[in-house]
Amino acid sequence: MDWFSFNFHDFSISFLSILFEAVPYLLLGTLLSGLIDAFLPAQALERWLPRSPALAIGVAGLIGFFLPMCECGVIPVVRRMLRKGLPIAPAVTYLLASPIINPVVALSTYAAFRGQDPATVLAFRMLLAFVIACLFGAVVLQFRKSEILLPDLLAQRSPRMGNLFGNAPVEAATLESLDEIRPSLGSRLLAALRTASYDFLDVAFYLVLGSMLAAVFNTAINREQVIVPLASNLWLATYSLEGLAVLLSLCSTSDAFIAANFVAFPLAAKLAFMVLGPMMDVKLFLMYGLIFQKRFTIFMAASLFIGVGLLCIFLSQTLP
Repeated sequence: MDWFSFNFHDFSISFLSILFEAVPYLLLGTLLSGLIDAFLPAQALERWLPRSPALAIGVAGLIGFFLPMCECGVIPVVRRMLRKGLPIAPAVTYLLASPIINPVVALSTYAAFRGQDPATVLAFRMLLAFVIACLFGAVVLQFRKSEILLPDLLAQRSPRMGNLFGNAPVEAATLESLDEIRPSLGSRLLAALRTASYDFLDVAFYLVLGSMLAAVFNTAINREQVIVPLASNLWLATYSLEGLAVLLSLCSTSDAFIAANFVAFPLAAKLAFMVLGPMMDVKLFLMYGLIFQKRFTIFMAASLFIGVGLLCIFLSQTLP
C-alpha cells in the first residue's frame, strides 16, 4: 500500500517518546483527583458559589483551577454533590470545565506544545473550555430537574443547598448524617491512593492506545496521500479529530501530547480535540449514565460535539 509504510524502529521511538513524556502528568493528575475525592467536603462548592445563577455558573467554570480533577474522578465527586443538593447548572459547568481548567492540564499542555507557541495554545484551550462549559451550564437552566437527573438521584437530593438560588429554606443539619462520620487521616490517604491507582490504570490503557495511534500517524501514514488532504480542509480536520477524541477517551492530563503530534493539522482542529475529549468521549458517555437521564446525555453529547467544532472553526481566523 502506497499510503501506509510501517517501520517498527521509527514507530517505537515515536511511541515511547510520546508515552514517557505524558505519563508523569497523568500520574500527577490522578493523584490530585484521588486526594480531592478523599478530602473534599460535599458542601465545599456551596461556600464558593454566588447566589446569582449566572455568576454561579461562571465561578463553577473556574473552580477547577483550585480543585483540579480528571474527567473520570470528577464524576463521582459531582454525583455526591448533586445528592447533597448542589444546583444542577453550576454542577454541570464544573463537571465539564474542571478536567481542563486546572494547573496540571495547564502544565502538560504547555510542555506538550513546546516549539508550537505553547502560551497561545494554552490560553485558547482554557478560554474555549470555559466558554463551552458556561454556555452549556446556561442551557441546563432551561431544563427541569426531572429531565436531567436520574430518578434515584433526584429522590436522594438534600434541600440543604436549596436556598442558594432563593428556593426553599434550609432544613435541619441532620441531613449531613454521612458527613458526621469522620474517617481518620490514614484511611483518607489510603482511599485517595486507591482511587488514584484505579483512575491511573483505567486511563493509562487509553493513553497507550492514543500514543500508538499518534506514532502511526507520524511514521507510517503517507503524508501526501492521506494526512495532507484530511488536514487541509478545516471542517474535515476539526470534526475528524473530534471523532478521534471521542473514540480514544484520553485523559486531559495527557491528551495534549497526542494532539501536539498531529503536526499537519490546523491548531483549530487540535484545540477541538483537546476541548471535546475531556468533556465527552465513549467512556464519559457511559459514566454520565450514573448521573443523567439517557436523553439528556445524548443531547449533551450532540451539543458538545457540534458546538466545540463550530466555535473552534469560528476562532480559526484568529489562531496562528
